[in-house]
Amino acid sequence: MTDIEIAKGVKPLEIEKVAAAAGIPEQSLELYGRYKAKLNTGFLKDRPQKGKLILVTAISPTPAGEGKTTTTIGLADGLRRIGKNVVVALREPSLGPVFGLKGGATGGGYAQVIPMEDINLHFTGDFHAIGAANNLLAAMLDNHIQQGNSLDIDPRRITWRRAVDMNDRQLRNIVSGLGGRSNGVPREDGFDITVASEVMAVLCLADGIADLKNRLARIVVAYNRKGEPVTAGDLRAAGAMAALLKDAIKPNLVQTLEHTPVLVHGGPFANIAHGCNSVIATRVALALGDYAVTEAGFGADLGAEKFLDIKCRAAGFAPDAVVLVATLRALRHHGGAPKDCLQQPSPEAVERGLPNLLRHLKNLKEVYGLPVVVAVNRFPGDTPEEFSLVERAVGELGAACIDSDVWANGGRGGEALARAVVELCDGEKPNFSFAYPDSLPLEEKIGAVACRVYGAEGVEFTAEAMRQLRTLKKNGFGGLPVCIAKTQYSFSDDPKKLAAPEGFTLTVRELKVSAGAGFVVALTGDIMTMPGLPRVPAAEGIDIDDSGSISGIF
Repeated sequence: MTDIEIAKGVKPLEIEKVAAAAGIPEQSLELYGRYKAKLNTGFLKDRPQKGKLILVTAISPTPAGEGKTTTTIGLADGLRRIGKNVVVALREPSLGPVFGLKGGATGGGYAQVIPMEDINLHFTGDFHAIGAANNLLAAMLDNHIQQGNSLDIDPRRITWRRAVDMNDRQLRNIVSGLGGRSNGVPREDGFDITVASEVMAVLCLADGIADLKNRLARIVVAYNRKGEPVTAGDLRAAGAMAALLKDAIKPNLVQTLEHTPVLVHGGPFANIAHGCNSVIATRVALALGDYAVTEAGFGADLGAEKFLDIKCRAAGFAPDAVVLVATLRALRHHGGAPKDCLQQPSPEAVERGLPNLLRHLKNLKEVYGLPVVVAVNRFPGDTPEEFSLVERAVGELGAACIDSDVWANGGRGGEALARAVVELCDGEKPNFSFAYPDSLPLEEKIGAVACRVYGAEGVEFTAEAMRQLRTLKKNGFGGLPVCIAKTQYSFSDDPKKLAAPEGFTLTVRELKVSAGAGFVVALTGDIMTMPGLPRVPAAEGIDIDDSGSISGIF
């Protein structure tokens, strides 16, 4: 059976019952049909965040994805099966991957969040609101220039781009304002995918409407002819943007196939953005559950690094345990097995690929000081011999290795992992630390992540990046954390360098401030903030029949 067929075969509980079981009063729900709702979180104002925070991350993925979200959901269902009070906090899927290559983001098999087709297609409209707020700011910026430009904005130094939640390479670089004076000022422009918009990051890092408005006002959209930053606050746009986001800032409540409560809210990618669900949703999960399970995008060098160095720094979170997801097929890939042979057993390839897993594991334990359990997400064709290789190598670094079978067996297949996580959470409190202190200069923060986490020998800045670095420091942004945009397929900025490359130099080609989000973005290698569709996009296989039943999402 396909994932969508499995999901449709389960009768969901009405969302009021899921909420009641989680301790959410009915008057705090804003219903979106029978099976999803938004939360007004005021009832939690004075409630302590008592829960243990569990972060699920992964090794460097293959293009097919390795089941991190599936493991997150299966772990939560497993915790519930062994009698624990648990709430999940996940990101919302972007339409780009749904119609592109990767597919949706609601898990798979018998470890899914439902209603999966709703969540993967529009959901409660949060992404549309974020895109509208982003594009309102762009329209007000261009209108200001058209109407006399009292802020003396330099049209050649506009940094704010429009956004759309779709993979569309045609929109990466455009010329706008054509057609004569009444149609605007001609200039080079472009689009980012909505998940890469700073508005997305602002919404995910804000802790309420007041903070949201303040962060929106700080967004830098351009520079004036004196070289000074111009903000959304200068354009008087923050209030209207916040009004568009008044519902989007409320977390969304849904459920797993086994009726575990799930908060799905916010959705930045981890390769081009900070890759974490909202601070608000995580706080709610910590207040409602004894265990709050969340995930961060792509590999631990991307999502987990940003979760720890950006989100935890901003919100004051500290994980109690980390689950590092691996698959034998990914290790075969990193060990050089051909792409068409990844489902076939190969202990030799697994052994060659193990350095990738071990570097991620060492980083989490030694750089961040966190307790880790490795979950090997089972696929057909995996062998006991290959699992034993992984178990032995992981054990030498002092971590447990669990055979996870949540795709086929849901929470029952996650019980062993759940017990291992509880054991970590019940142990000594972690000595959590960041990869770099706030006091380091920007270039040294980038160097710390590159060398301590990625394993680089050093960092090289292009001439343009160096110019931008000087401008950022001059304008007072030197103390911010860094968000490095990098390929997800390698520790390096070259997707072809698999396993655990060494001796490479990370090349930073562009730096830009996300002052509202509170970090500086460093773009490396060939990474782009607007993906393109693959040769055969998933959209070609998606359909709906006369009864309204959708097929082909998975």
